[in-house]
Amino acid sequence: MKKKMSNRDKTFWAVVIPVVILFFAFNTLPMIKGVIYSFTNYKGYGTYDYVGFRNYADLFTDSRVGKSYVFTFKYALAGTILVNVLSLIMAVGLNSKIRCKSALRGIYFVPNILGGLVIGYIFSFIFTYILPTVGNVFHIGFLQNSILASEKYAWIGVLIVGVWQAVAMNTIIYISGLQTVPEEVYEASMLDGASKWKQFWKVTFPLVMPFVTINLVLSTKNFLMVFDQIMSLTKGGPAQSTESISYLIYKNGMDGGQFGFQSANAVIFFIVIVAISLFQMTVMNKKEEQL
Repeated sequence: MKKKMSNRDKTFWAVVIPVVILFFAFNTLPMIKGVIYSFTNYKGYGTYDYVGFRNYADLFTDSRVGKSYVFTFKYALAGTILVNVLSLIMAVGLNSKIRCKSALRGIYFVPNILGGLVIGYIFSFIFTYILPTVGNVFHIGFLQNSILASEKYAWIGVLIVGVWQAVAMNTIIYISGLQTVPEEVYEASMLDGASKWKQFWKVTFPLVMPFVTINLVLSTKNFLMVFDQIMSLTKGGPAQSTESISYLIYKNGMDGGQFGFQSANAVIFFIVIVAISLFQMTVMNKKEEQL
């Protein structure tokens, strides 16, 4: 005799099935189609032919692609280090016994709520108009011209915006980690005569290592996929000096008639991000075991 489905089971499937369908339609299916297009000369419109692995081979000889990878890795490395150092410092400060602690945490999280494009346009106005005006009034040479107009230093402006926005989420995660450390551990270290620095390095840091792993993986992934800040601040300029991989895929794939070629670029980029994330998790998990 067939067992009748309970109301709980019906509710479960009523929730799960639409979610699975939507996920497949808007995530899995486009990804599969992107992989298929990566083996074609599709321009984003009209007909196309299959070209095999030619797009993948051409990626390794395209200087613009190579330049975008160099910029993206440089940006991600600098951003990941800065965000995690600043976030950990801020988390320790916000987790200490200070007044209005909850209010400060809320205020500090605001940058993460705002959209990347909104923040980018605000900082673009600051870099282009406000800071040069301040530089001219007070005769500060390096502020008199917009940093976004410098081929050499424009990436630093993008980095400042990216770090400013990313620090908030990482700080919240570190605060959560610090709150898991028992007070008895600190009391024991104080009885042993440990200094504040030694207490942090020998007690706090090893105990929040799982949270360090999470933040490293998330921040690296987010910085590698930088797009909003590039779109709103520099659009890849000047002279393609701040062109990230994500922006290049979007720009040339949608507007440049390289849909198939940039689909291959997206596939390689996806593999790179997964490989880096797995490497980070493997290394950090070993560190956690050693500690």
